[in-house]
Amino acid sequence: MRKLIKLFPLFLLVSIPMFGQDSVLVRTHYTKHEYRIVMRDGIELFTVVYVPRDTTELHPIMLTRTPYSVGPYGPDEYYRRLSNLQRKYFQRNYIMAYQDVRGRFMSGGEFVNVRAYIPNKKSSRDIDETTDTYDTIEWLIKNIPGNNGRVGVKGISYPGFYSTMATIDAHPAVKATSPQAPVSKWMAGDDFFHNGAFLVSHAFDFYVRFGWPRPKPTTTDFRQFNPGTPDGYQFYMDLGLLSNANKLYMKDSVAFWNDMMKHGKWDAFWEARDVFPHVKNLKPATLVVGGWFDAENLYGALNLYQNIEQKNRNNQNMLVMGPWAHGWWAANDVDSLGPIKFGMNLSDFFADTLELPFFEHYLREKERPELAEATVFETGSNRWHRLDSWPPKNAHVRNLYLRENGALSFSMPDPGGSEFDEYLNDPAKPVPYTNEITTWYNAAFMVEDQRFASRRPDVLVYETDPLQQEVTIAGPMTVDLIVSTSGSDCDWIVKLIDVFPDDTPEPASVPGKVKFGGYQMLVRGDVLRGKFRNSLANPESFIPDTLTKVSFILQDAFHTFKKGHRIMVQIQSSWFPLIDRNPGKFLDIYSARESDYQRTRQRIYRTSANPSFLRLIILE
Repeated sequence: MRKLIKLFPLFLLVSIPMFGQDSVLVRTHYTKHEYRIVMRDGIELFTVVYVPRDTTELHPIMLTRTPYSVGPYGPDEYYRRLSNLQRKYFQRNYIMAYQDVRGRFMSGGEFVNVRAYIPNKKSSRDIDETTDTYDTIEWLIKNIPGNNGRVGVKGISYPGFYSTMATIDAHPAVKATSPQAPVSKWMAGDDFFHNGAFLVSHAFDFYVRFGWPRPKPTTTDFRQFNPGTPDGYQFYMDLGLLSNANKLYMKDSVAFWNDMMKHGKWDAFWEARDVFPHVKNLKPATLVVGGWFDAENLYGALNLYQNIEQKNRNNQNMLVMGPWAHGWWAANDVDSLGPIKFGMNLSDFFADTLELPFFEHYLREKERPELAEATVFETGSNRWHRLDSWPPKNAHVRNLYLRENGALSFSMPDPGGSEFDEYLNDPAKPVPYTNEITTWYNAAFMVEDQRFASRRPDVLVYETDPLQQEVTIAGPMTVDLIVSTSGSDCDWIVKLIDVFPDDTPEPASVPGKVKFGGYQMLVRGDVLRGKFRNSLANPESFIPDTLTKVSFILQDAFHTFKKGHRIMVQIQSSWFPLIDRNPGKFLDIYSARESDYQRTRQRIYRTSANPSFLRLIILE
């Protein structure tokens, strides 16, 4: 499972056969068809449809559109293995349709990353993902025998984006969609950018394999890449400047990589790819799904749900947030992430209690399921909640203050005493984001023991006393810091951590390999590129050694710090190679030179006059 995620970070888990043996089920009960469906502008999109042999009733259609292949290709090449979730749809005689999106694998046309929505279409040449979805569904409804005229659309990550597009200007037959970990607003918080900072390892790993020129449809549309080392940290240090990625590996052939390098701030290019302004007047019911430990599209899930809520008063819109990494709710028998066990089969719970009842109701008119407005998992205490809103209403805001001598408290700093703490950030020796020696993105870093970072001199650490009672946070967190830097730009990484008591026993799942005594579990962490502190569109230089307010949102969490645990905050200015290195100068990092990189001194102020704190939503 982890190997798949490292190879294809945005992969649609259900689009490639990869789990238990299921060929008998599929071949016995289904007939496979391959079609080239003509879009309004004449382009043909390759679509695979599995039709149930059962003719005793009419069946709903479940559609997934993906840039990651609908293979295996060939009319006699059936799925041999299915995920548990996928199997449940086949067992229920859904018509299962999968489509290679425009310009990918066996479909015609040109592929465009997060193709911009066209609100006022004037001719058949005005195509986007909403029109391709509409035309596909129109054809399926009219040409696939035995369908009941109702269609659902779902997908994870990039296919989550296509599921959102299926909800906008939806075909009347689309009754329900489920955008899961959806790509939504690049540059702000999804995938390759967080608050203007570039996630270099994730972006490079993806685009060194994806998005190369394709002269004609093909069954193999990914390129293999061998980094030549198991050590990703060293690979990216050796890579050096961001411009070297194109110069050494992509050689002006991966258009979207070059687009990202050219658009280093929010502009019309990114604005056109923002889906949120368009999720209004939605007709289908929506089930938005995300994972608390998804380092790629946590932002997309949370913010898509909120935008649909705000723009659609009468829409049936629901949220599911579980303790998953990217897409893991679609995997088999998931009950943990890294050494952290969650106490139940989370994937079966999701399938049987949430996703399947949702689609069964809207596509088969089965009895309305007991789905809450928000079904969310509380980590720390490891239990599900059914809530009538997210964030929950019975909560209040409290400030968690940085204090002198590395203390952390819900009480304001006392007057007097020292004013600040400081550290040096050296781009030649950046703080690693994981202690693992791994070539590519490591999903388990989202709960990784942070002791390796807390012992570095370039990481500030603040910690409460052992808690006298449980503290449960529920919702987004705001970082409010008073800072200064000796340079003219700086990254600010803030991590919220649950520190286990020293006498916590080792986890039974990995005996001898993980020590839970004093374990520093990452609950939430994120980055702000300092020059974007007031606007992604209008970056601003820091005035060296001048007090400056820095504020940004840490994405939502639902976590209980148990009695006897401690709450910790870590602050640093590098997180490599998850985040590219900031030179410490106000400039275009994508065209920086080696001579631009410099050591800088950062200060965090924490007095009653200049307090620094995290604003938390505490559940009563």
